[in-house]
Amino acid sequence: MYVDYTADVTVVMAARSGDQRALDELIRGCLPLVYNIAGRALDGHDDVDDVVQETMLQVVDGLGNLRSPESFRSWMVAITLQKVRERWRNQQTRAVVGELDEAYGTADPGADFVDLTVLRLGLSGQRREVAEATRWLEPEERELLSLWWLEAAGELTREELAAALDLPPAHAAVRVQRMKARLDTARSLVRALRASPPCADLVLLTVAWDGLPAALWRKRLGRHTRECPTCAQRVLDLVPTEGLLLGMALVQLPAGFAVNPLLHTSALSATHAAGWLSRLGRWLAAKPVAAVAAGTAVLGGGAATGYLLEHRAALPPVTRPAASPAVTAPPTVPAPAPAPAPASPSASPTAPGALYGRTIDQVDTPPAAGARPAALPVRPEDGPVAVSGAYAKRQGRNAYLLAHRGEYLTVSGRGYFVLDWQVGYLTRGPGQLQMPTWTGLEGRIFHAASGGGHRMDDPKPGSAAGWTWMGEPGKGWSTVPPGTQQMWQHEYYYLDGTVTLHLNERGTDYNLVVAPATRSSIVGDLTQPPSPDPAEGRVRYGLVRDTGTDDAPVPQYLTRADPADPMSVDRRSQVGAERR
Repeated sequence: MYVDYTADVTVVMAARSGDQRALDELIRGCLPLVYNIAGRALDGHDDVDDVVQETMLQVVDGLGNLRSPESFRSWMVAITLQKVRERWRNQQTRAVVGELDEAYGTADPGADFVDLTVLRLGLSGQRREVAEATRWLEPEERELLSLWWLEAAGELTREELAAALDLPPAHAAVRVQRMKARLDTARSLVRALRASPPCADLVLLTVAWDGLPAALWRKRLGRHTRECPTCAQRVLDLVPTEGLLLGMALVQLPAGFAVNPLLHTSALSATHAAGWLSRLGRWLAAKPVAAVAAGTAVLGGGAATGYLLEHRAALPPVTRPAASPAVTAPPTVPAPAPAPAPASPSASPTAPGALYGRTIDQVDTPPAAGARPAALPVRPEDGPVAVSGAYAKRQGRNAYLLAHRGEYLTVSGRGYFVLDWQVGYLTRGPGQLQMPTWTGLEGRIFHAASGGGHRMDDPKPGSAAGWTWMGEPGKGWSTVPPGTQQMWQHEYYYLDGTVTLHLNERGTDYNLVVAPATRSSIVGDLTQPPSPDPAEGRVRYGLVRDTGTDDAPVPQYLTRADPADPMSVDRRSQVGAERR
């Protein structure tokens, strides 16, 4: 992207002289750059908004003392990095005094800047792999990455990068090369961990790994990908990162992003400087800084819940909902193409006053691969649903893994959650699955939608004939019991109450990952089209099952009772005929 540095100098000089229009233009031009640096350096932590705010206020505060207008951009970037480092120090201090949840609790999957980048820029293929590889870098490496990414995209010069780091250009070049080497290693890991079929040696090597990107595992797994002929062959087509980033757009700020005008209280050297700050606060509070690209859903990011070698699609983005979410009209989505097979029961016309629980999931046929989903009805959300119970481990902050028989999760609240399927036919199986069951229902639960880009029995793209997410010709295929609905990679549910999910595996291995979701994150998943990139595992659009009324389908194997043996729950759910 070409940057008109002369125009920048002209605008800076005018703004420094008190020209409000020039100041507005300067702010408008700076905010996306500052947001991208802070967002990528802090990996989307909640503090990003504060860093952007404090940076812009200090920029306006000090603009009158800037000696060289030509150095404005490097000066602004240096201030941004200073604020980022202050946030790091504050996080570490809070952790030392015991406030671990406060220090790290907000850096959750709903704030992951990687998923914001992928979603808002529509990244796919190797560009998406580059974005995901950045999760493997350490914080100090991400700081440098945030600058080099903008340099490679044409938004910063090498001189500005070096000046912002307060390093000679030659020293800055050495640091960039070191960081790029680690990023290239991370790219090879992303590719190898999502390869289908997986490398058998890599599967064994990751048995003790928790699935979360970390520097130690980057070194261990990186050594394997360099030395393993199978993994090395899979990365031969990787193009230089610079070529992928060249001309890439900035991640736009969320619509309505604003800086609180009341937080800046430092004394200013001149009355007109105070006026600038006042105008800055009013300008930012009154209107969005930058509009999100037309047609792009504004999501809070995605769950960076780690890799599982039987699982090829990441959990969908989980949005941080507002305290009092407004009910908005569903997005306009083209009607789905007619499917050759009978529609699922959730697509049936709704009769007024229908009884809850009358429609139960049943065996269905997937829609055509190119059939777009219907609009997902709007249901009220009070915030993220609460999840607790006996589980194998947490996957990130808000996701929970069920991996052993007898484990369970109780979900409570009013909102959506996702059930992510992982069929481990390579570990133990294949055979007929002992399906999970739902007990102790209080209130209502609906099967809202199915997504993730594929049903688990769909053919795996890029694999030999007969490979699916349920098995392969050499091993055989896992199956669901007769009369049971075939699951998709992501199954979405809407809950208004409480229910407990039990993992009942016996013989054939499978895992379940449960995480809160929102309507917007679900729509973002369902509306993603089939992808030509086999690594993405997207062979079809998602499917909306919710009708928005009481006759929307409920899941199979559901009961209001609390049986001593959860496996005894019948496939034909019995939840009573409550009227809303």
